[in-house]
Amino acid sequence: MSHASPTVDLSDRNIELGSTGGTARVVTLFIGVVCLAAAFLLVFTGQMDWTSFWKAWLQNWFFILQISLGALFFVFIQHLTKAGWSTAIRRPAEVLASNLNWLWVGFIPFLILLLMGKAGHIFPWSDMEMLAAHNPAEAHLVEGKLAYLNMPFFMIRAVIYFVVWAFFGTWFLKASLKQGRTDDAGPTRVMQKMACPAAILFGLTITFAAFDWIMSLSPGWFSTMFGVYAFTGAATCGFAVLIITCILLQRNGAMVNVITREHYQDMGKLLFGFGMVFWAYIGFSQYMLIWYANIPEETGWFLARQIGGWGGISFLLLFGHFLIPFVALISKWTKRMSWYLTLAAVWMLAFAWLDLFWLVMPVVPEDAYSAKTYLEVVEAHVGDSTGIFNPINYTMLAGVMGIFIWMTVRRFRANRLLAIHDPRLHEGLSFENQ
Repeated sequence: MSHASPTVDLSDRNIELGSTGGTARVVTLFIGVVCLAAAFLLVFTGQMDWTSFWKAWLQNWFFILQISLGALFFVFIQHLTKAGWSTAIRRPAEVLASNLNWLWVGFIPFLILLLMGKAGHIFPWSDMEMLAAHNPAEAHLVEGKLAYLNMPFFMIRAVIYFVVWAFFGTWFLKASLKQGRTDDAGPTRVMQKMACPAAILFGLTITFAAFDWIMSLSPGWFSTMFGVYAFTGAATCGFAVLIITCILLQRNGAMVNVITREHYQDMGKLLFGFGMVFWAYIGFSQYMLIWYANIPEETGWFLARQIGGWGGISFLLLFGHFLIPFVALISKWTKRMSWYLTLAAVWMLAFAWLDLFWLVMPVVPEDAYSAKTYLEVVEAHVGDSTGIFNPINYTMLAGVMGIFIWMTVRRFRANRLLAIHDPRLHEGLSFENQ
């Protein structure tokens, strides 16, 4: 609902970051470079193995990729629904999404490993001889998937994903900047039309990217719901970081009275709906269907996440990603308090990272395919460690996040934080929840 637009300062001093953030840029770049160097040092000195290194790289790179994908989803869904309330906060999401035009760089090492034939410890399907030697049962399953899981097709698909994401991430920001310079509503109408193909291609690419880069880490396993599960992770990361970004911008003197408690309440609703409720619904549905069917090729993947220390992380995700934040954020009043919503967003971001760790790191044990009962597997792996305290997980996280924040702050400083000529801006400035 909207009323007459209040008096809001739309001068450059309120909708531009200016020189603010210069120190943050330098510090985050320094942290990113140092921590990535520390991660490499841990491997080269023999303290960590290369498999742990590349899995940590994949997990943390995909984590920041999900942030930008979630922001892109927010952008095109606003145009698809012709939403007016979000015009006050859409530019921060556009800037976050625009990082998709360089995040593809993080995948180059995996392409190099695949070309060199050294990726078998990460993507087992890429070295069938090694897979057959270590896990014949899984190798037999993968043989039927080689028409899809082969290096040329894998690379072609990766290029398609990155081209689609980079195009839309860049295009929506440029179109929005163009709208900010003219009173003609033409750019907005074009963005509304472009939102339709963006939604279709986004859904397809994020689904198959999740199949390729996460599900194929255990190539004998399969789930048609896995792409939707990956989407919920992107939505969680994107909405959480959007909330944190808007609050930080205001604390640095920008967007004062442009973003209000009304907007935070709606951003909180999105985080609540997608990051908690929809995530739990998809996660439970996937688990329930696989448990009910009780097919060894499917249940082994979940079994690997219930043995040893992984059972504790599974329960931690249940409570930390759903039950606790569900209770904490269900009230509208908690969504309207910036400090509380900041804590909730940081909490959800942390558990989204843990969720990716839970997806990437476990390995389905060979005896999961051959044991007579699941209890045999549980007893055989009762002492398995998760590696959650492995320092490379956190040096890698700090490294990629440092680079991501550095690039994002650069883009915020280079662009206005609001499209002041957006035809629906008055709806966003005067928006009130009812």
